[in-house]
Amino acid sequence: MRYRFGIDIDGTVTCPTSLIPHINEAFNSELTLDDIKQYDLTAALPHLPRGEFYDWFRGAESTIYAASPVSENAKSILDSWKDRYELYYISARGENVKDITVDWFAQHAIHYDHIELIGSHNKIATAKKHAVDLFFEDKHDNAVEISEELDIPVILFDTPYNREPIPKNVIRVYNWLEAQQWVEKEFAIEGSLQTK
Repeated sequence: MRYRFGIDIDGTVTCPTSLIPHINEAFNSELTLDDIKQYDLTAALPHLPRGEFYDWFRGAESTIYAASPVSENAKSILDSWKDRYELYYISARGENVKDITVDWFAQHAIHYDHIELIGSHNKIATAKKHAVDLFFEDKHDNAVEISEELDIPVILFDTPYNREPIPKNVIRVYNWLEAQQWVEKEFAIEGSLQTK
């Protein structure tokens, strides 16, 4: 039995700046990641009617997801884990972008054991169903709720939109190299003793 990792896609495996060039082009803005202080992106565009942003996003999400760059070092680290851990990607993306998501993983040659697009930010039930041992996330409340509800560690990738306090079972990291160091320390000994 190998450890199973639950991994968010957007802002975790993909670069957290992925959306910003698309937003700037569509709304003639000059946002940077430091301007995004809340997960709800409309907070950075207060002049827009709320519905306008969501209407735009629904029309643009396929293009955005297809063009999203991989977060620095994510591919090499995930590749190094593919024979030791099960990699289960659990994303708030909807099923409507399943083909684009699978194509993106193929294009970037990123290994996965399972991809589940749940169409909601509530990932607890899916993480529980798949019995993940560790979760990787960029959304603060998701990280806290998953860690508390499932009593598992959650790696939270630091961004300006998730800097609220965190409980002890949520581990803030600043990049994939730090995530890898934590995993190797916490999961290596037991993980190396287990076989599928």
